[in-house]
Amino acid sequence: MGTSKLAFLYLVALVSLCGLGGVSSNAPADDVGAEPPVAQFDNPAAAFLERHCSECHTGDEPQGDFLVDQLSTEFGDAALRRRWRRVSERVTNGEMPPEKQPRPDSAEIEAFTEWINTQVAQAELAQRAAEGRVVLRRLNRIEYENTINDLFGLQLDLREELPQDGSADGFDNAGAALHTSSFLMECYLQAADRALDEAIANLPQPPLTELRMLCADQHHIKTSTENVYRHLEDSVVLFSSSEWNQIHMYDFYPNQPGRYRFRISANGYQSDGQPVTYRVIVNNEQLTGTNGLIGYFDAPADEPTVVEFEHYMEPHATIAVLPYGLATAHAVNEIGADKWEEPGLEVQWIEVEGPLFDSWPPESHRRIFGDLAQGSAPNNNYSERVEVVSDQPLVDAEEILRRFTRRAFRREVTDADVLPFVAVVEERLASGYTFEQAVRAALKGVLLAPDFLFLREEPGRLDDFALASRLSYFLWSTMPDEELLSLAAEGALGDSDVLRAQVERMLSDPRASAFTKNFVGQWLQLREIDFTEPSHILYPEFDHMLKVSMIWETELFFQQLLEEDLSIANFIDSDFTMLNGRLARHYGIDGPIGWEFEKTQLPPDSHRGGVLTMASVLKVTANGTTTSPVLRGVWVLDRILGNRPPPPPANVGVIEPDIRGTTTIREQLDAHRAVASCASCHTQIDPPGFALE
Repeated sequence: MGTSKLAFLYLVALVSLCGLGGVSSNAPADDVGAEPPVAQFDNPAAAFLERHCSECHTGDEPQGDFLVDQLSTEFGDAALRRRWRRVSERVTNGEMPPEKQPRPDSAEIEAFTEWINTQVAQAELAQRAAEGRVVLRRLNRIEYENTINDLFGLQLDLREELPQDGSADGFDNAGAALHTSSFLMECYLQAADRALDEAIANLPQPPLTELRMLCADQHHIKTSTENVYRHLEDSVVLFSSSEWNQIHMYDFYPNQPGRYRFRISANGYQSDGQPVTYRVIVNNEQLTGTNGLIGYFDAPADEPTVVEFEHYMEPHATIAVLPYGLATAHAVNEIGADKWEEPGLEVQWIEVEGPLFDSWPPESHRRIFGDLAQGSAPNNNYSERVEVVSDQPLVDAEEILRRFTRRAFRREVTDADVLPFVAVVEERLASGYTFEQAVRAALKGVLLAPDFLFLREEPGRLDDFALASRLSYFLWSTMPDEELLSLAAEGALGDSDVLRAQVERMLSDPRASAFTKNFVGQWLQLREIDFTEPSHILYPEFDHMLKVSMIWETELFFQQLLEEDLSIANFIDSDFTMLNGRLARHYGIDGPIGWEFEKTQLPPDSHRGGVLTMASVLKVTANGTTTSPVLRGVWVLDRILGNRPPPPPANVGVIEPDIRGTTTIREQLDAHRAVASCASCHTQIDPPGFALE
């Protein structure tokens, strides 16, 4: 059945949130039937709390700073509902009353928790009926960047120009956490300008660069004072992985941003038949001082092999090639490259071609202006500058804006949507703006409109366009494509067969990788992989390739479960994982070599299997020098069991592990659990935490 079953399960979860027959924002209560019954508070809760809870949770110093007399029955308060729900969970799980206190019988517990759950459910139903299906939410940074790029056909990095998004329950696509501010709107103005600058082509097509760089001829290699390079007739061999022994493509510093195609010819040298891995980075030090990874590649032994890739390059950026896993420059220099007998990377040449355009003006320009002609720009300070011209500016502007707003607003548009932006063009033209400048001003207005920045839904039944947006932002983190919009216009997405087929199509699309990356990155907290950096003294084996491999293992494992429709139990216990050579070596498992990942069966006696023992998870639940069973226990309760413990009381100190004597963290936590205010949480936190130590 492939992905169909799991895909449709995800769809069901999505539709349950959407409510195909439910209500939308600001929908009146009668859209969902009769008003919920008013709760009657002649309930079993008061007697239960008095009998089993009041002794410890009343007075001036209540245990855990929790007062039962603060549990009002005003269930309309969301914060209060969360407190009641937490009480229900702890009683159900046997955490309360504490072990030394008399345990209520099962009938009493059932009556108590059923009353709480009923009141909570009725209050939430009433709130949803009054307020609508969901909180109106805006696009988060990733969705905004992807939407701009898909709208124009660009590859801009815009997320770093926007402030960090808030999050709720660990996810940054929750409407209640995505606030809007004047500062954010200023950032949107700047981002819109940058996107329009890049999309609109008003200069001649940049000349095509075609360059082949022979590595043996590079000045920085020929003049190096370190004896770390072996010069062959038409190539150079790199024996060191030290950062300063890269091959830089110094002859290539493009003035024009754009998509460039690169080819690198290389092979393993003296590598005993094994491939040698190397990485390619963007070296943009002239502008930002940062290096960005393009990718890792395997160079097969002895036989020159060409790898080819395309990458979007900013102006004045170049690339560099660096071998992985070889000796240090100091070790090679001590013996000399000519006498070195260990493996190396032989590189013959690097080629670059670009910027690449399918046509000129480019696709981004034609998505705005179509086939309108370009002419000399008035008041032109640059002799080559051209601008779009029109014989009937308001007619053409309206056509442009209807086409653009339909895609930007992700729905069919009306005169009420479009004509205010046409009025902007008319006003600008009257003020002396050129046609292109006037249209640009209107386009900028569209990119700041609530219908673009927010996922807006009309009251009543969720329409097909809203469903199309929910599907695309859920699975692709970007706007619906033309196929989804066309089906929405036909009203066809309400058909379950059509909906299933679209989910299957979208999960098979490369854009679905956004779902894997964003969901796994937030659910398992992989986005925090760089929050700490392991000490290179304590953990010299930790390196960049290992870190990248950790993340890829988890993402590819999740993707494998999706594609093969495997059991959710694999997240906890699996007989396989996704490994490359670096990670297999780290785990001590016989498996693949080189960079490429393979589905790898785990040995029967291996403690690996499932996300809990993946290096990525163990990395984000450590602090770089030590591990913490408390941190890991909280992670398991929160991310796997969905039962995050409450924060510690304000007067409870943090354990500082003492490694000077024989005292262990286990002994310290045993003492911690002896404190009554700590025991109730730590009896739940510590066991799964120690299991991962």
